[in-house]
Amino acid sequence: MKKSLYVLLCAAALVSCGQPKQQQKAVADVVTSGNPIFEGWYADPEGIIYGDTYWVFPTWSDAYEKQTYFDCFSSKDLVNWTKHSSVLDTSAVKWAKKAMWAPSIIHKDGKYYFFFGANDVHEGEVGGIGVAVSDRPEGPYKDLLGKPLINEIVNGAQPIDQFVFRDDDGRYYMYYGGCWGHCNVVRLNDDFTGLVPFEDGTVYKEVTPDKYVEGPFMFKKNGKYYFMWSEGGWTGPDYCVAYAIADSPFGPFNRIATILQQDSTIARGAGHHSVLHVPNTEDYYIVYHRRPLNDNTRDHRVTCIDRMTFDENGFINPVKMTFEGVPARTIDK
Repeated sequence: MKKSLYVLLCAAALVSCGQPKQQQKAVADVVTSGNPIFEGWYADPEGIIYGDTYWVFPTWSDAYEKQTYFDCFSSKDLVNWTKHSSVLDTSAVKWAKKAMWAPSIIHKDGKYYFFFGANDVHEGEVGGIGVAVSDRPEGPYKDLLGKPLINEIVNGAQPIDQFVFRDDDGRYYMYYGGCWGHCNVVRLNDDFTGLVPFEDGTVYKEVTPDKYVEGPFMFKKNGKYYFMWSEGGWTGPDYCVAYAIADSPFGPFNRIATILQQDSTIARGAGHHSVLHVPNTEDYYIVYHRRPLNDNTRDHRVTCIDRMTFDENGFINPVKMTFEGVPARTIDK
């Protein structure tokens, strides 16, 4: 794998780092990931840890008709990444024809479940959120249901951009909703083949925060629910990430602040992210896509990683985008 030294030579050299090629840099003998973390046009990255390995499951960023498969990437140290090609594609999901987007991966009872959106579904069309299953995180995955898990449009939320969250009580919730500015939460049944009504008998709860557009993400820290999402137009420079903190997985999610946004010296259109938390530590990383400077091609998005930190009151500090990325970090077993 290609390596290079990070040296402060000139701004032009830094701008070139925004191109989609692996850049690993050393500062005072500290090897870092570089940004982007791997080659290719990839967006909507789902980062997750299994055992001693980091995984990133992104969207292949291309015309909708060409988005017919998913690749994924694995690393032991956040620096050296291995590509696993075509872990799921339309040959395994007969109802999916295009626009396979924004995966969310969860491990349960020895199986890996791969949730995804397909077909850019609108009212009356076949498509929406599907789920596939494999014995390994790198697949291959096969369609679990033979049809979408969620096809219909409820509360104005387009059934894409799903994120699956396991709460401390063992319940699994899925937050979803892309592009149209609405977000729902549903509860999944034990084998992920259907939905379970909430205590009040409803199946879908709208939890849309102010300025929400798409890309929901949830994590829990010190008993609090941190709900995050993307704002702005996904094709524009103002794409960004904001968050809320609540005492319940159902909110209310009152917007607190923007924590990731464009930087005119680094990149534009930073958003649709996930968060990696190294177990039993305070090490958090935000994995996200952004657009290289001076590149206006719609689908030219790259996957990057930077540190995410908190202040003494538990609020998320603004994330500083970098070209160098993060230092190598292995996971203790």
